[in-house]
Amino acid sequence: EPDDVIAAARAVDARVAAGETLPLAGVPFAAKDNIDVAGLETTAACPAFAYRPEASASVIERLLAAGAICMGKTNLDQFATGLNGTRSPYGAPRNAYNLSYVSGGSSSGSASATAAGLVAFALGTDTAGSGRVPAAFQHLIGFKPSKGRWSNRGLVPACRTLDCITVFTDDTSDARLIDGVVAGFDAADAYSKPLADRPLAPRTIGVPRRDQRLFFGDLESEYLYDRALEELAGLGTLVEIDYAPLQEAAQLLYGGPWVAERTASLADMLASNPDAIDPTVREIVSEGLETRAVDLFNGIYRLAELKRHADTLWESIDMMVFPTTGTTYRVAELRAAPIALNSALGAYTNFVNLLDMAALAVPAGTRANGTGFGITLIGPADTDLALLDAADAYLSVADLP
Repeated sequence: EPDDVIAAARAVDARVAAGETLPLAGVPFAAKDNIDVAGLETTAACPAFAYRPEASASVIERLLAAGAICMGKTNLDQFATGLNGTRSPYGAPRNAYNLSYVSGGSSSGSASATAAGLVAFALGTDTAGSGRVPAAFQHLIGFKPSKGRWSNRGLVPACRTLDCITVFTDDTSDARLIDGVVAGFDAADAYSKPLADRPLAPRTIGVPRRDQRLFFGDLESEYLYDRALEELAGLGTLVEIDYAPLQEAAQLLYGGPWVAERTASLADMLASNPDAIDPTVREIVSEGLETRAVDLFNGIYRLAELKRHADTLWESIDMMVFPTTGTTYRVAELRAAPIALNSALGAYTNFVNLLDMAALAVPAGTRANGTGFGITLIGPADTDLALLDAADAYLSVADLP
């Protein structure tokens, strides 16, 4: 309510007047509606699931302690299952630069609210790309921290072992500021880990082989990626790498046993009230009910082999730079083919959390229709701050409006 926001702002004024140093004093932000904010409902875009939490998520507590003011919750693909933003009973947030096009998801409302200037920043989440895809479409920075860098206490899980809370900002300095407030160990989160910052000098930059690049017929995206690579060539040596092993890891998320982890998060509702779940989301997560433990263990073994391969990549390259997505779609197109087109949006994002990497989505150009094209800088776990530095170097030479 407006009165609550005014009261929160006056409380911040009083703290500043009392001599507190608040790095986010009075800064308005929004939170994806799978992150608990005390006093507000958490719905995860499912009215039948809604509850009113007694306590805020750890990340919210840290932001409020720094003086930020929560303006409200934002829409999402239901239960954070989707990369497009159309899977919600509360409507489909649109791309702020072209209302015919998808916002990107699942952190749809958070990206659109930031892109439209309604808030200075917004929290999202990322399991398969949900904190990066919307950033690309709407000319934003999408900061996806390493797993465990930010606490997940108070987050409705999608895949508990993979989930990362993220932030959308207009520039890298804001992302760096938010990370400085939010990052840190939380003993109440079983997957939190001690804070670490590894250096990364992007002397050698890995990019997919040209014959493995997927743009789904989008020639503008292909052109903009090539242009970004030309600009990156001034920062380091570009090395083509075999994307196939990373792509195989990505397939484990929805085409393999990891879909059962989403099912585990929704098992009670699937059993008691399946009709309350969006039909597309229900179709996806129901498949996990058929997953056998044998299949899961075989998947774990294969992922370990793929991760070992990925880890050896860092011996020959310092950083990877991929398109964030190969294309974008209109809302009407996504609704006509909700699973196939959504899968296309995750072609370059799904492997990152499975292989425990840090990632930062940055703008890399504008299509003729106004929507954004983006690239993602990817490094080993704990290179989050180094990726921000690398993004600054790229953006300083990129010819972006």
